[in-house]
Amino acid sequence: GSLLHTSSNLYILYDPYVKFKLEGKQFYKSKVVYKNLNPRWNESFSHPLRDREHQVEVYDKNRTTDDFMGSCSIDLKNLELYRLAAHYLLLFPIITNQTSFICIFGLLSCQKLRDRLHSAQTQRSLEGTKTQSRTRMWTGLLGVTLVEGQDLPQSGVGDVYVRFRLGEQKYKSHVSLWPNPQWREQFDLNQFEDCQEPLQVEVFSKRGRKGEEQQCFNSVWFIISWTGKCNPFCVVEVSNSRLQTHTMFKTVNPEWNKALAFPIKDIHEVIEVTVMDENGDNFLGKVAVPLLTVKNGQQICLFLKKEDLARTYKGTITLEIDVIYNKVRAGIKTFKPKETKLTEETPKFNKKVLAQNIYRVRRISTAVLYTLQYINSCFQWESTQRSLIAFLIFLVTVWHWELFMLPLFLFVLIGWNYFQLSAGKVTSNQDVVSDLHTTQDASRKGLMDKIHMVQEVVLVVQNVLEELANIGERVKNIFNWSVPFVSCLAGLMLFIAATLLYFIPLRYLVLIWGVNKFTKKLRNPYTIDNNEILDFLKRVPSDVQKVRVQFYIRMGRRGNSQKVSALFAVAQFPSVAEIYPPALFDY
Repeated sequence: GSLLHTSSNLYILYDPYVKFKLEGKQFYKSKVVYKNLNPRWNESFSHPLRDREHQVEVYDKNRTTDDFMGSCSIDLKNLELYRLAAHYLLLFPIITNQTSFICIFGLLSCQKLRDRLHSAQTQRSLEGTKTQSRTRMWTGLLGVTLVEGQDLPQSGVGDVYVRFRLGEQKYKSHVSLWPNPQWREQFDLNQFEDCQEPLQVEVFSKRGRKGEEQQCFNSVWFIISWTGKCNPFCVVEVSNSRLQTHTMFKTVNPEWNKALAFPIKDIHEVIEVTVMDENGDNFLGKVAVPLLTVKNGQQICLFLKKEDLARTYKGTITLEIDVIYNKVRAGIKTFKPKETKLTEETPKFNKKVLAQNIYRVRRISTAVLYTLQYINSCFQWESTQRSLIAFLIFLVTVWHWELFMLPLFLFVLIGWNYFQLSAGKVTSNQDVVSDLHTTQDASRKGLMDKIHMVQEVVLVVQNVLEELANIGERVKNIFNWSVPFVSCLAGLMLFIAATLLYFIPLRYLVLIWGVNKFTKKLRNPYTIDNNEILDFLKRVPSDVQKVRVQFYIRMGRRGNSQKVSALFAVAQFPSVAEIYPPALFDY
Protein backbone atom coordinates (compact mmCIF):
# COMPACT_ATOMS: atom_id res chain seq x y z
CA GLY A 1 0.00 0.00 0.00
CA SER A 2 1.05 3.57 -0.65
CA LEU A 3 -0.11 6.74 1.19
CA LEU A 4 -3.09 5.09 2.88
CA HIS A 5 -5.06 7.65 4.91
CA THR A 6 -8.59 8.55 5.97
CA SER A 7 -8.18 12.35 6.15
CA SER A 8 -6.14 15.16 4.69
CA ASN A 9 -3.57 14.85 7.53
CA LEU A 10 -0.77 12.65 6.23
CA TYR A 11 1.20 12.77 9.48
CA ILE A 12 -1.13 10.44 11.37
CA LEU A 13 -0.15 6.78 11.38
CA TYR A 14 -2.91 4.26 10.67
CA ASP A 15 -3.37 0.49 11.09
CA PRO A 16 -4.55 -0.70 7.66
CA TYR A 17 -5.85 -4.08 6.59
CA VAL A 18 -7.56 -5.30 3.39
CA LYS A 19 -10.82 -7.13 2.71
CA PHE A 20 -11.54 -8.97 -0.53
CA LYS A 21 -15.23 -9.28 -1.39
CA LEU A 22 -17.34 -10.84 -4.12
CA GLU A 23 -20.94 -9.63 -4.45
CA GLY A 24 -20.73 -8.10 -0.98
CA LYS A 25 -19.45 -11.28 0.70
CA GLN A 26 -15.97 -11.37 2.19
CA PHE A 27 -13.80 -14.29 1.13
CA TYR A 28 -10.41 -13.12 2.42
CA LYS A 29 -9.09 -10.70 5.05
CA SER A 30 -5.46 -9.72 5.47
CA LYS A 31 -3.56 -9.15 8.67
CA VAL A 32 -3.26 -5.69 10.26
CA VAL A 33 -0.08 -3.67 9.70
CA TYR A 34 0.19 -1.25 12.62
CA LYS A 35 1.22 2.41 12.38
CA ASN A 36 2.21 2.53 8.74
CA LEU A 37 1.01 4.59 5.78
CA ASN A 38 2.91 2.38 3.32
CA PRO A 39 2.20 -1.15 4.58
CA ARG A 40 3.57 -4.40 3.16
CA TRP A 41 1.38 -7.42 3.86
CA ASN A 42 3.26 -10.06 1.82
CA GLU A 43 0.33 -12.50 1.90
CA SER A 44 -0.92 -14.86 -0.78
CA PHE A 45 -4.14 -16.84 -1.24
CA SER A 46 -6.13 -18.51 -4.00
CA HIS A 47 -9.83 -18.19 -4.76
CA PRO A 48 -12.07 -19.65 -7.52
CA LEU A 49 -12.88 -16.83 -9.92
CA ARG A 50 -16.30 -15.85 -11.19
CA ASP A 51 -17.39 -13.59 -14.01
CA ARG A 52 -17.81 -10.68 -11.61
CA GLU A 53 -15.71 -7.76 -10.40
CA HIS A 54 -13.90 -8.52 -7.15
CA GLN A 55 -14.02 -5.67 -4.65
CA VAL A 56 -10.96 -4.65 -2.59
CA GLU A 57 -11.63 -2.52 0.51
CA VAL A 58 -9.02 -1.03 2.86
CA TYR A 59 -9.89 -0.23 6.49
CA ASP A 60 -8.13 1.35 9.47
CA LYS A 61 -8.25 -0.88 12.56
CA ASN A 62 -9.68 0.84 15.63
CA ARG A 63 -10.86 -0.33 19.03
CA THR A 64 -14.49 0.51 18.34
CA THR A 65 -15.40 0.97 14.66
CA ASP A 66 -12.94 0.50 11.81
CA ASP A 67 -12.60 3.52 9.50
CA PHE A 68 -13.02 3.13 5.76
CA MET A 69 -9.89 4.20 3.84
CA GLY A 70 -10.83 3.42 0.23
CA SER A 71 -11.90 0.75 -2.22
CA CYS A 72 -11.24 -0.44 -5.76
CA SER A 73 -12.15 -3.33 -8.02
CA ILE A 74 -10.13 -6.01 -9.80
CA ASP A 75 -11.05 -6.45 -13.46
CA LEU A 76 -10.53 -10.05 -14.54
CA LYS A 77 -9.75 -8.89 -18.07
CA ASN A 78 -6.41 -7.52 -16.83
CA LEU A 79 -5.25 -10.97 -15.64
CA GLU A 80 -3.21 -13.11 -18.01
CA LEU A 81 -3.09 -16.89 -17.91
CA TYR A 82 -0.08 -18.34 -16.03
CA ARG A 83 1.60 -14.96 -15.77
CA LEU A 84 2.31 -13.24 -12.45
CA ALA A 85 1.96 -9.47 -12.83
CA ALA A 86 1.70 -6.49 -10.49
CA HIS A 87 -1.49 -4.39 -10.61
CA TYR A 88 -1.49 -0.91 -9.08
CA LEU A 89 -5.06 -0.05 -8.08
CA LEU A 90 -6.20 3.48 -7.26
CA LEU A 91 -8.31 3.73 -4.11
CA PHE A 92 -11.51 5.78 -4.10
CA PRO A 93 -12.64 8.21 -2.81
CA ILE A 94 -9.67 10.56 -3.32
CA ILE A 95 -9.42 12.73 -0.19
CA THR A 96 -6.27 14.76 -0.89
CA ASN A 97 -4.10 15.63 -3.87
CA GLN A 98 -1.84 12.68 -2.96
CA THR A 99 -3.72 9.60 -4.11
CA SER A 100 -3.61 6.22 -2.37
CA PHE A 101 -2.57 3.05 -4.19
CA ILE A 102 -2.53 -0.63 -3.41
CA CYS A 103 -0.35 -3.16 -5.27
CA ILE A 104 -1.61 -6.70 -5.91
CA PHE A 105 0.23 -9.51 -7.71
CA GLY A 106 -2.30 -11.55 -9.70
CA LEU A 107 -1.87 -14.97 -11.33
CA LEU A 108 -4.66 -16.68 -13.27
CA SER A 109 -4.46 -20.47 -13.57
CA CYS A 110 -6.79 -22.82 -15.41
CA GLN A 111 -7.79 -26.06 -13.70
CA LYS A 112 -10.70 -28.42 -13.66
CA LEU A 113 -13.58 -27.34 -11.51
CA ARG A 114 -13.14 -30.16 -9.00
CA ASP A 115 -9.42 -29.49 -8.58
CA ARG A 116 -10.00 -25.76 -8.29
CA LEU A 117 -12.65 -26.14 -5.64
CA HIS A 118 -10.55 -28.67 -3.75
CA SER A 119 -7.48 -26.41 -3.77
CA ALA A 120 -9.60 -23.46 -2.65
CA GLN A 121 -11.01 -25.58 0.19
CA THR A 122 -7.52 -26.61 1.28
CA GLN A 123 -6.31 -23.02 1.19
CA ARG A 124 -9.20 -21.73 3.28
CA SER A 125 -9.65 -24.64 5.69
CA LEU A 126 -9.45 -22.25 8.66
CA GLU A 127 -12.03 -19.79 7.30
CA GLY A 128 -15.02 -21.62 8.78
CA THR A 129 -17.58 -24.29 8.21
CA LYS A 130 -19.86 -22.17 6.06
CA THR A 131 -17.19 -21.38 3.49
CA GLN A 132 -16.11 -25.03 3.30
CA SER A 133 -19.61 -26.31 2.65
CA ARG A 134 -19.92 -23.98 -0.32
CA THR A 135 -16.65 -24.87 -2.00
CA ARG A 136 -16.09 -28.57 -1.28
CA MET A 137 -17.70 -31.23 -3.45
CA TRP A 138 -20.25 -33.18 -1.42
CA THR A 139 -21.31 -36.72 -2.28
CA GLY A 140 -24.47 -37.04 -0.23
CA LEU A 141 -27.14 -35.19 1.68
CA LEU A 142 -28.22 -35.96 5.25
CA GLY A 143 -31.71 -34.66 6.00
CA VAL A 144 -32.59 -34.31 9.71
CA THR A 145 -36.07 -33.58 11.08
CA LEU A 146 -36.12 -32.71 14.79
CA VAL A 147 -39.57 -33.45 16.22
CA GLU A 148 -39.85 -33.36 20.03
CA GLY A 149 -38.39 -34.45 23.38
CA GLN A 150 -40.11 -36.76 25.84
CA ASP A 151 -39.59 -37.70 29.52
CA LEU A 152 -36.59 -35.46 30.08
CA PRO A 153 -35.05 -35.67 33.60
CA GLN A 154 -36.83 -33.61 36.24
CA SER A 155 -33.57 -32.52 37.86
CA GLY A 156 -33.00 -29.89 35.24
CA VAL A 157 -35.21 -26.84 34.85
CA GLY A 158 -34.93 -24.41 31.98
CA ASP A 159 -35.07 -24.14 28.20
CA VAL A 160 -33.93 -27.06 26.07
CA TYR A 161 -32.09 -27.08 22.75
CA VAL A 162 -30.26 -29.70 20.66
CA ARG A 163 -26.85 -29.53 18.99
CA PHE A 164 -25.98 -31.58 15.91
CA ARG A 165 -22.47 -32.00 14.58
CA LEU A 166 -21.18 -33.82 11.49
CA GLY A 167 -17.48 -33.22 10.99
CA GLU A 168 -17.04 -29.46 11.03
CA GLN A 169 -20.69 -28.77 10.26
CA LYS A 170 -22.80 -27.65 13.20
CA TYR A 171 -26.47 -26.96 13.76
CA LYS A 172 -28.22 -25.66 16.86
CA SER A 173 -31.98 -25.82 17.28
CA HIS A 174 -34.08 -23.05 18.74
CA VAL A 175 -34.82 -23.04 22.46
CA SER A 176 -38.00 -24.81 23.60
CA LEU A 177 -39.74 -25.10 26.97
CA TRP A 178 -39.21 -27.86 29.55
CA PRO A 179 -40.14 -30.74 30.05
CA ASN A 180 -41.73 -31.77 26.69
CA PRO A 181 -40.16 -29.47 24.10
CA GLN A 182 -41.58 -29.23 20.57
CA TRP A 183 -39.08 -28.18 17.90
CA ARG A 184 -40.50 -29.23 14.50
CA GLU A 185 -37.33 -28.23 12.64
CA GLN A 186 -35.79 -29.57 9.45
CA PHE A 187 -32.29 -29.01 8.07
CA ASP A 188 -29.68 -30.65 5.81
CA LEU A 189 -26.04 -31.61 6.37
CA ASN A 190 -23.57 -32.42 3.60
CA GLN A 191 -21.60 -35.65 3.44
CA PHE A 192 -18.06 -35.32 2.03
CA GLU A 193 -15.73 -37.98 0.71
CA ASP A 194 -12.95 -37.11 3.17
CA CYS A 195 -15.26 -37.04 6.20
CA GLN A 196 -16.49 -40.35 7.65
CA GLU A 197 -17.32 -39.17 11.17
CA PRO A 198 -20.64 -40.15 12.80
CA LEU A 199 -23.45 -37.73 13.51
CA GLN A 200 -23.17 -36.35 17.06
CA VAL A 201 -26.37 -35.31 18.90
CA GLU A 202 -26.27 -33.43 22.23
CA VAL A 203 -29.21 -32.15 24.31
CA PHE A 204 -28.67 -29.18 26.63
CA SER A 205 -30.80 -27.25 29.12
CA LYS A 206 -30.24 -23.54 29.60
CA ARG A 207 -30.98 -21.97 32.99
CA GLY A 208 -30.78 -18.51 34.47
CA ARG A 209 -29.85 -15.20 32.96
CA LYS A 210 -26.22 -16.17 32.55
CA GLY A 211 -27.24 -19.11 30.41
CA GLU A 212 -25.68 -21.90 32.44
CA GLU A 213 -25.70 -25.07 30.35
CA GLN A 214 -26.35 -28.57 31.64
CA GLN A 215 -26.09 -31.60 29.41
CA CYS A 216 -28.97 -34.06 29.71
CA PHE A 217 -29.78 -37.33 28.00
CA ASN A 218 -33.15 -38.97 27.45
CA SER A 219 -35.66 -39.44 24.66
CA VAL A 220 -35.35 -37.00 21.76
CA TRP A 221 -37.21 -37.88 18.57
CA PHE A 222 -35.68 -36.95 15.27
CA ILE A 223 -35.90 -38.43 11.77
CA ILE A 224 -32.82 -38.86 9.57
CA SER A 225 -33.03 -39.40 5.82
CA TRP A 226 -29.83 -40.26 3.97
CA THR A 227 -29.59 -39.25 0.35
CA GLY A 228 -26.28 -40.48 -0.93
CA LYS A 229 -27.33 -39.97 -4.54
CA CYS A 230 -30.05 -37.75 -5.95
CA ASN A 231 -31.95 -37.73 -9.22
CA PRO A 232 -31.53 -34.19 -10.57
CA PHE A 233 -33.21 -32.57 -13.54
CA CYS A 234 -33.35 -28.99 -14.83
CA VAL A 235 -36.27 -26.71 -15.63
CA VAL A 236 -35.35 -23.87 -18.02
CA GLU A 237 -37.64 -20.84 -18.30
CA VAL A 238 -37.60 -17.84 -20.63
CA SER A 239 -40.57 -15.54 -20.06
CA ASN A 240 -43.67 -17.77 -20.46
CA SER A 241 -41.79 -20.62 -22.18
CA ARG A 242 -40.65 -23.57 -20.09
CA LEU A 243 -38.74 -26.74 -20.98
CA GLN A 244 -37.41 -29.59 -18.86
CA THR A 245 -34.41 -31.86 -19.26
CA HIS A 246 -34.31 -35.59 -18.65
CA THR A 247 -33.46 -36.95 -15.19
CA MET A 248 -29.99 -38.19 -14.28
CA PHE A 249 -30.43 -40.98 -11.72
CA LYS A 250 -28.32 -41.58 -8.60
CA THR A 251 -25.64 -38.93 -9.07
CA VAL A 252 -24.63 -35.60 -7.61
CA ASN A 253 -22.48 -34.68 -10.62
CA PRO A 254 -24.95 -34.95 -13.52
CA GLU A 255 -24.09 -34.23 -17.16
CA TRP A 256 -27.22 -33.61 -19.21
CA ASN A 257 -25.63 -32.47 -22.52
CA LYS A 258 -29.10 -31.32 -23.59
CA ALA A 259 -29.76 -28.63 -26.20
CA LEU A 260 -32.96 -26.57 -25.75
CA ALA A 261 -34.31 -23.91 -28.13
CA PHE A 262 -36.55 -20.99 -27.12
CA PRO A 263 -38.20 -18.25 -29.19
CA ILE A 264 -36.88 -14.90 -27.98
CA LYS A 265 -39.61 -12.25 -27.98
CA ASP A 266 -37.69 -9.72 -25.91
CA ILE A 267 -33.90 -9.47 -25.71
CA HIS A 268 -34.24 -8.05 -22.18
CA GLU A 269 -35.57 -11.35 -20.81
CA VAL A 270 -33.70 -13.53 -18.31
CA ILE A 271 -33.00 -17.25 -18.57
CA GLU A 272 -33.85 -19.02 -15.30
CA VAL A 273 -32.44 -22.50 -14.73
CA THR A 274 -33.81 -24.39 -11.73
CA VAL A 275 -32.25 -27.69 -10.60
CA MET A 276 -34.69 -30.06 -8.90
CA ASP A 277 -34.48 -33.52 -7.37
CA GLU A 278 -37.05 -36.00 -8.67
CA ASN A 279 -37.33 -37.52 -5.19
CA GLY A 280 -40.16 -35.36 -3.89
CA ASP A 281 -39.27 -32.45 -6.24
CA ASN A 282 -36.71 -31.07 -3.76
CA PHE A 283 -35.13 -27.77 -4.69
CA LEU A 284 -31.38 -27.99 -5.36
CA GLY A 285 -30.54 -24.54 -6.72
CA LYS A 286 -31.32 -21.85 -9.23
CA VAL A 287 -29.45 -19.43 -11.52
CA ALA A 288 -30.58 -16.52 -13.69
CA VAL A 289 -28.70 -15.25 -16.77
CA PRO A 290 -29.76 -12.06 -18.64
CA LEU A 291 -29.78 -12.56 -22.41
CA LEU A 292 -27.84 -9.34 -23.01
CA THR A 293 -24.88 -10.67 -20.99
CA VAL A 294 -24.55 -13.90 -22.99
CA LYS A 295 -21.43 -14.45 -25.09
CA ASN A 296 -22.11 -16.98 -27.82
CA GLY A 297 -20.07 -20.18 -27.77
CA GLN A 298 -18.61 -19.57 -24.31
CA GLN A 299 -19.20 -21.86 -21.34
CA ILE A 300 -20.03 -20.21 -18.04
CA CYS A 301 -19.85 -21.83 -14.61
CA LEU A 302 -22.25 -20.36 -12.05
CA PHE A 303 -22.86 -21.01 -8.38
CA LEU A 304 -26.37 -22.23 -7.63
CA LYS A 305 -28.45 -19.84 -5.56
CA LYS A 306 -31.53 -20.07 -3.40
CA GLU A 307 -35.03 -19.56 -4.74
CA ASP A 308 -34.96 -15.80 -4.16
CA LEU A 309 -31.55 -15.57 -5.97
CA ALA A 310 -30.23 -13.48 -3.07
CA ARG A 311 -27.70 -15.91 -1.55
CA THR A 312 -25.55 -18.71 -2.87
CA TYR A 313 -26.55 -22.33 -2.34
CA LYS A 314 -24.66 -25.60 -2.74
CA GLY A 315 -23.11 -26.71 -6.03
CA THR A 316 -22.39 -25.23 -9.45
CA ILE A 317 -23.82 -25.57 -12.94
CA THR A 318 -22.12 -25.12 -16.32
CA LEU A 319 -24.07 -23.65 -19.25
CA GLU A 320 -23.35 -22.79 -22.86
CA ILE A 321 -25.83 -20.30 -24.31
CA ASP A 322 -26.14 -18.93 -27.85
CA VAL A 323 -28.47 -16.00 -28.56
CA ILE A 324 -29.35 -15.07 -32.14
CA TYR A 325 -31.32 -11.87 -32.61
CA ASN A 326 -31.65 -8.76 -34.80
CA LYS A 327 -30.38 -5.67 -32.99
CA VAL A 328 -32.65 -3.30 -34.93
CA ARG A 329 -35.79 -5.29 -34.13
CA ALA A 330 -34.65 -5.72 -30.52
CA GLY A 331 -34.22 -1.96 -30.21
CA ILE A 332 -37.71 -1.30 -31.61
CA LYS A 333 -39.19 -3.97 -29.32
CA THR A 334 -37.70 -2.15 -26.31
CA PHE A 335 -40.23 0.68 -26.72
CA LYS A 336 -43.23 -1.67 -26.85
CA PRO A 337 -45.16 -3.12 -23.86
CA LYS A 338 -43.40 -5.95 -22.06
CA GLU A 339 -45.01 -9.36 -22.06
CA THR A 340 -46.69 -10.22 -18.76
CA LYS A 341 -45.40 -13.35 -17.04
CA LEU A 342 -48.34 -15.68 -16.45
CA THR A 343 -46.72 -17.87 -13.79
CA GLU A 344 -45.61 -15.01 -11.54
CA GLU A 345 -46.60 -15.44 -7.90
CA THR A 346 -48.71 -12.92 -6.02
CA PRO A 347 -46.41 -10.68 -3.95
CA LYS A 348 -46.74 -10.93 -0.17
CA PHE A 349 -45.77 -8.53 2.58
CA ASN A 350 -42.21 -8.96 3.80
CA LYS A 351 -40.61 -6.62 6.28
CA LYS A 352 -37.15 -7.28 4.83
CA VAL A 353 -38.32 -6.30 1.35
CA LEU A 354 -39.98 -3.21 2.80
CA ALA A 355 -36.79 -2.22 4.62
CA GLN A 356 -34.74 -2.82 1.47
CA ASN A 357 -37.09 -0.66 -0.64
CA ILE A 358 -36.98 2.10 1.96
CA TYR A 359 -33.19 1.95 1.89
CA ARG A 360 -33.20 2.19 -1.92
CA VAL A 361 -35.49 5.21 -1.89
CA ARG A 362 -33.40 6.79 0.86
CA ARG A 363 -30.22 6.28 -1.16
CA ILE A 364 -31.72 8.00 -4.21
CA SER A 365 -33.18 10.81 -2.13
CA THR A 366 -29.82 11.28 -0.41
CA ALA A 367 -28.11 11.67 -3.79
CA VAL A 368 -30.73 14.24 -4.85
CA LEU A 369 -30.35 16.04 -1.52
CA TYR A 370 -26.58 16.23 -1.87
CA THR A 371 -27.00 17.67 -5.37
CA LEU A 372 -29.43 20.31 -4.10
CA GLN A 373 -27.10 21.16 -1.23
CA TYR A 374 -24.23 21.59 -3.71
CA ILE A 375 -26.35 23.96 -5.83
CA ASN A 376 -27.45 25.84 -2.73
CA SER A 377 -23.82 26.25 -1.65
CA CYS A 378 -23.23 28.06 -4.95
CA PHE A 379 -26.05 30.47 -4.10
CA GLN A 380 -24.63 30.98 -0.60
CA TRP A 381 -21.13 31.79 -1.94
CA GLU A 382 -19.43 29.32 0.39
CA SER A 383 -16.67 29.08 -2.21
CA THR A 384 -16.13 32.27 -4.20
CA GLN A 385 -14.44 30.54 -7.12
CA ARG A 386 -17.10 27.83 -7.41
CA SER A 387 -19.99 30.27 -7.11
CA LEU A 388 -18.47 32.62 -9.69
CA ILE A 389 -17.97 29.80 -12.19
CA ALA A 390 -21.52 28.54 -11.57
CA PHE A 391 -22.91 32.07 -12.06
CA LEU A 392 -21.10 32.48 -15.39
CA ILE A 393 -22.22 29.02 -16.57
CA PHE A 394 -25.80 29.93 -15.62
CA LEU A 395 -25.71 33.18 -17.60
CA VAL A 396 -24.21 31.60 -20.72
CA THR A 397 -26.54 28.58 -20.62
CA VAL A 398 -29.74 30.57 -20.16
CA TRP A 399 -28.80 33.16 -22.81
CA HIS A 400 -27.98 30.53 -25.46
CA TRP A 401 -30.47 27.88 -24.32
CA GLU A 402 -32.32 25.87 -26.97
CA LEU A 403 -34.56 22.85 -26.50
CA PHE A 404 -32.17 20.47 -28.31
CA MET A 405 -29.56 21.07 -25.59
CA LEU A 406 -31.48 18.96 -23.04
CA PRO A 407 -31.13 15.59 -24.88
CA LEU A 408 -27.62 16.63 -25.93
CA PHE A 409 -26.63 17.13 -22.28
CA LEU A 410 -28.06 13.72 -21.32
CA PHE A 411 -26.20 12.14 -24.26
CA VAL A 412 -22.92 13.68 -23.09
CA LEU A 413 -23.58 12.43 -19.55
CA ILE A 414 -24.15 8.85 -20.76
CA GLY A 415 -20.99 9.02 -22.87
CA TRP A 416 -18.97 10.37 -19.94
CA ASN A 417 -20.06 7.51 -17.70
CA TYR A 418 -19.18 5.03 -20.46
CA PHE A 419 -15.62 6.34 -20.69
CA GLN A 420 -15.34 6.28 -16.90
CA LEU A 421 -16.36 2.61 -16.89
CA SER A 422 -13.98 1.81 -19.73
CA ALA A 423 -11.10 3.42 -17.85
CA GLY A 424 -11.93 1.38 -14.74
CA LYS A 425 -12.35 4.44 -12.49
CA VAL A 426 -15.88 3.48 -11.47
CA THR A 427 -17.89 0.27 -11.51
CA SER A 428 -21.50 -0.19 -12.55
CA ASN A 429 -22.36 -2.76 -9.84
CA GLN A 430 -20.80 -0.97 -6.86
CA ASP A 431 -24.17 0.29 -5.61
CA VAL A 432 -25.71 -3.15 -6.06
CA VAL A 433 -22.93 -4.78 -4.03
CA SER A 434 -23.23 -2.24 -1.22
CA ASP A 435 -27.00 -2.62 -1.20
CA LEU A 436 -26.70 -6.41 -0.94
CA HIS A 437 -24.08 -6.08 1.81
CA THR A 438 -26.32 -3.72 3.77
CA THR A 439 -29.28 -6.09 3.42
CA GLN A 440 -27.19 -9.03 4.66
CA ASP A 441 -25.95 -7.00 7.64
CA ALA A 442 -29.56 -6.13 8.47
CA SER A 443 -30.51 -9.81 8.41
CA ARG A 444 -27.93 -10.56 11.15
CA LYS A 445 -29.42 -8.09 13.63
CA GLY A 446 -31.01 -9.17 16.87
CA LEU A 447 -34.66 -9.06 17.80
CA MET A 448 -34.62 -5.56 19.32
CA ASP A 449 -32.62 -4.20 16.38
CA LYS A 450 -35.18 -5.66 13.98
CA ILE A 451 -38.05 -4.13 15.97
CA HIS A 452 -36.37 -0.72 15.91
CA MET A 453 -35.68 -1.14 12.19
CA VAL A 454 -39.35 -1.88 11.48
CA GLN A 455 -40.42 1.09 13.59
CA GLU A 456 -38.02 3.35 11.73
CA VAL A 457 -39.25 2.10 8.36
CA VAL A 458 -42.90 2.58 9.31
CA LEU A 459 -42.13 6.06 10.66
CA VAL A 460 -40.38 7.07 7.43
CA VAL A 461 -43.29 5.79 5.33
CA GLN A 462 -45.74 7.62 7.59
CA ASN A 463 -43.87 10.94 7.30
CA VAL A 464 -43.47 10.69 3.53
CA LEU A 465 -47.14 9.87 3.00
CA GLU A 466 -48.12 12.73 5.31
CA GLU A 467 -46.00 15.24 3.38
CA LEU A 468 -47.40 14.11 0.01
CA ALA A 469 -50.97 14.23 1.32
CA ASN A 470 -50.42 17.71 2.81
CA ILE A 471 -49.09 19.11 -0.47
CA GLY A 472 -51.98 17.66 -2.49
CA GLU A 473 -54.64 18.87 -0.03
CA ARG A 474 -53.14 22.35 0.23
CA VAL A 475 -53.14 22.78 -3.54
CA LYS A 476 -56.77 21.62 -3.61
CA ASN A 477 -57.74 24.01 -0.81
CA ILE A 478 -56.26 26.94 -2.73
CA PHE A 479 -58.71 26.37 -5.57
CA ASN A 480 -61.59 25.51 -3.19
CA TRP A 481 -61.38 28.90 -1.44
CA SER A 482 -61.00 27.26 1.95
CA VAL A 483 -59.09 30.38 3.04
CA PRO A 484 -60.33 33.29 0.89
CA PHE A 485 -57.33 35.50 1.65
CA VAL A 486 -54.83 32.89 0.45
CA SER A 487 -56.92 31.99 -2.62
CA CYS A 488 -57.27 35.67 -3.52
CA LEU A 489 -53.50 36.13 -3.15
CA ALA A 490 -52.81 33.05 -5.30
CA GLY A 491 -55.16 34.33 -8.02
CA LEU A 492 -53.42 37.71 -8.01
CA MET A 493 -49.95 36.12 -8.32
CA LEU A 494 -51.11 33.84 -11.15
CA PHE A 495 -52.53 36.83 -13.03
CA ILE A 496 -49.26 38.74 -12.63
CA ALA A 497 -47.25 35.68 -13.77
CA ALA A 498 -49.45 35.24 -16.86
CA THR A 499 -49.06 38.93 -17.74
CA LEU A 500 -45.28 38.82 -17.37
CA LEU A 501 -44.99 35.67 -19.48
CA TYR A 502 -47.16 37.26 -22.18
CA PHE A 503 -45.09 40.42 -22.53
CA ILE A 504 -41.60 39.24 -21.46
CA PRO A 505 -39.81 36.17 -22.94
CA LEU A 506 -39.15 33.30 -20.51
CA ARG A 507 -35.39 33.58 -21.08
CA TYR A 508 -35.26 37.07 -19.52
CA LEU A 509 -37.43 36.06 -16.56
CA VAL A 510 -35.12 33.12 -15.76
CA LEU A 511 -32.11 35.44 -16.04
CA ILE A 512 -33.69 37.90 -13.61
CA TRP A 513 -34.54 35.10 -11.17
CA GLY A 514 -31.01 33.64 -11.36
CA VAL A 515 -29.28 37.00 -10.90
CA ASN A 516 -31.48 37.72 -7.88
CA LYS A 517 -30.77 34.27 -6.44
CA PHE A 518 -27.00 34.56 -6.89
CA THR A 519 -26.70 38.13 -5.63
CA LYS A 520 -29.10 37.85 -2.66
CA LYS A 521 -26.32 36.70 -0.32
CA LEU A 522 -23.98 39.42 -1.59
CA ARG A 523 -26.56 42.16 -1.11
CA ASN A 524 -27.57 40.96 2.36
CA PRO A 525 -25.16 38.50 4.04
CA TYR A 526 -27.65 37.79 6.84
CA THR A 527 -30.55 36.85 4.60
CA ILE A 528 -32.19 33.43 5.07
CA ASP A 529 -32.43 31.28 1.98
CA ASN A 530 -35.97 30.17 1.24
CA ASN A 531 -38.32 28.75 -1.38
CA GLU A 532 -41.21 31.12 -1.98
CA ILE A 533 -43.61 28.50 -3.37
CA LEU A 534 -43.12 26.08 -0.46
CA ASP A 535 -43.41 28.94 2.04
CA PHE A 536 -46.71 29.94 0.44
CA LEU A 537 -48.05 26.36 0.52
CA LYS A 538 -47.23 26.01 4.22
CA ARG A 539 -49.65 28.86 4.93
CA VAL A 540 -52.54 26.91 3.38
CA PRO A 541 -54.26 24.50 5.82
CA SER A 542 -54.57 20.83 4.91
CA ASP A 543 -57.78 18.85 5.43
CA VAL A 544 -56.52 17.57 8.79
CA GLN A 545 -55.79 21.10 9.97
CA LYS A 546 -59.24 22.23 8.79
CA VAL A 547 -60.84 19.54 10.97
CA ARG A 548 -58.75 20.37 14.01
CA VAL A 549 -59.37 24.13 13.77
CA GLN A 550 -62.69 24.76 11.98
CA PHE A 551 -63.17 28.01 10.14
CA TYR A 552 -66.75 29.31 9.82
CA ILE A 553 -66.50 32.49 7.83
CA ARG A 554 -69.58 34.62 7.22
CA MET A 555 -69.49 37.93 5.39
CA GLY A 556 -72.27 40.51 5.48
CA ARG A 557 -73.07 44.25 5.82
CA ARG A 558 -74.57 46.35 8.59
CA GLY A 559 -75.41 49.72 7.17
CA ASN A 560 -72.28 51.14 5.63
CA SER A 561 -69.85 48.89 7.59
CA GLN A 562 -68.69 45.38 6.66
CA LYS A 563 -68.74 42.60 9.25
CA VAL A 564 -66.65 39.42 9.24
CA SER A 565 -67.46 36.85 11.93
CA ALA A 566 -65.29 33.81 12.62
CA LEU A 567 -66.08 31.04 15.08
CA PHE A 568 -63.03 29.23 16.42
CA ALA A 569 -63.90 25.88 18.05
CA VAL A 570 -61.29 24.26 20.27
CA ALA A 571 -62.21 20.60 19.82
CA GLN A 572 -59.03 18.89 20.96
CA PHE A 573 -58.76 20.52 24.41
CA PRO A 574 -62.01 20.01 26.37
CA SER A 575 -60.52 21.37 29.59
CA VAL A 576 -59.64 24.64 27.88
CA ALA A 577 -63.06 24.79 26.20
CA GLU A 578 -64.77 24.50 29.56
CA ILE A 579 -62.89 27.50 30.92
CA TYR A 580 -62.94 29.57 27.69
CA PRO A 581 -66.04 28.68 25.62
CA PRO A 582 -66.09 29.34 21.86
CA ALA A 583 -66.04 33.11 21.42
CA LEU A 584 -67.48 35.24 18.62
CA PHE A 585 -65.17 38.01 17.48
CA ASP A 586 -66.51 41.00 15.49
CA TYR A 587 -64.26 43.15 13.37
